Amino acid sequence: MKLLEQLIQSAKQAPSRIVVCEADDPRILQAAYDAHHQGIAKMILVGDKTRIEDTATQLQINLSDLGLEDPQLSSKADILCEALVKQRAHKGMTEDKARTALLDPLCFASMLVHCNYADGSVAGAVYSTADVVRSALQIIGKSPDADLVSSFFLMLLNQPHHPVQKGVIFSDCGLVINPSEEELAAIAIAATQSANILLQTEPRVAMLSFSTAGSANHPAVTKVTRAAQRVKAALPHLAIDEDVQFDAAIIPTIAAKKIKNSSVNGAANVFIFPNLEAGNIGYKIAERLGGAVAIGPLLQGLAKPANDLSRGCSTQDIFYVITVTSLQAQNRTDL
Repeated sequence: MKLLEQLIQSAKQAPSRIVVCEADDPRILQAAYDAHHQGIAKMILVGDKTRIEDTATQLQINLSDLGLEDPQLSSKADILCEALVKQRAHKGMTEDKARTALLDPLCFASMLVHCNYADGSVAGAVYSTADVVRSALQIIGKSPDADLVSSFFLMLLNQPHHPVQKGVIFSDCGLVINPSEEELAAIAIAATQSANILLQTEPRVAMLSFSTAGSANHPAVTKVTRAAQRVKAALPHLAIDEDVQFDAAIIPTIAAKKIKNSSVNGAANVFIFPNLEAGNIGYKIAERLGGAVAIGPLLQGLAKPANDLSRGCSTQDIFYVITVTSLQAQNRTDL
């Protein structure tokens, strides 16, 4: 997995402060410990201090050089409370409500990011995706230059049977259910930024459809082509194919037969699915039948990185998401 090795080495160049709020879960704690001691991130653990210490004892982990914040004991509670009231006052947040909310480790961790005590967060091994995304949106917030928050998977094609050996971006596979053409364009633009950070090569975008270069006439195809045209207007130098089937997006010989004047030429590394149904099915087929490694779901379009996990994730999965989150924090453009 050459790309993974490159990402790990890149993260080590300037490790970010990453907070996890499910640190009493053995998978989370082991991954956080590994990331911290390999120099990929400076880890902050949030949760009940006694329970985290008990888990560390079971795993034979020394917590002495990791940051640990217990929401019930933290010296930062007053500062976070004041900041939460200020941020959510328009939604009826009071001091009493804020103190109660901050007892939730997920809220506490998100506020650490909001108040710059951490550069990014990772959660979802225990919390649901809905909870993780809601906290990220309400507390960390959308980036000023993003039209919406969406998700992507970093897919690693590294099996002998894969037609190419590389990393690619699949988006959106986890959040926006039925994007409009404007939202689909925003997803594609955000995915190109994710590709710039993680693929370490120029993004080449395929706007996926059941049609290639106008071979079918249907409103679903029109949405994809119009979204692609919006992306072209925003990023005129980007290599992008409008409506394109997956085979023509990834196999040069098929692209040569199906598309005249392609700028991608069957070498796409960013695949934009027309809706969540297609994206979610597509990444699971690639992972479960195709043998690709799927890292994510990862969020794009937030003011600061906050990434979700599958509740069935492994320690290795979490380690990879921490690595990506550290890189996203390194590459923030508003610093």
